Amino acid sequence: MKVTDQYLLEHHIKPSVQRVAIMDYLKANRTHPTVDEVYNALLPSVPTLSKTTVYNTLKLFAEQGAALCISIEEKNVRFDADIEDHAHFICLKCNKIYDIPMKSKAIQIVTADDFSITQTHLYYKGYCQECKDKK
Repeated sequence: MKVTDQYLLEHHIKPSVQRVAIMDYLKANRTHPTVDEVYNALLPSVPTLSKTTVYNTLKLFAEQGAALCISIEEKNVRFDADIEDHAHFICLKCNKIYDIPMKSKAIQIVTADDFSITQTHLYYKGYCQECKDKK
């Protein structure tokens, strides 16, 4: 069994040609792509792919914990195959999104008795080194 097939099964997702292709793309392209970017990249190699399939598959990945849904931008939702705890930084000039390692788990703001927290998102905005140097 392929690694991606096993990964999807571990997240209770039935592997298909399209799902495997989308997950492989996410894992190989750590650029936090949008639905459109995934669709446009995969269409030449998976001609039967539709934008709706990409959207539904990425949504399923996020719901099942196989990928992260990132809403760091107002206009685009992006996706990340790295499901480990980390923060994200977006450059306000070039719009690239970077992963930022977290030294510890999310800061505990509330007691466990108050809520059942299933996910946290930590976003930073500013200028990357390359854009900062160009200013």
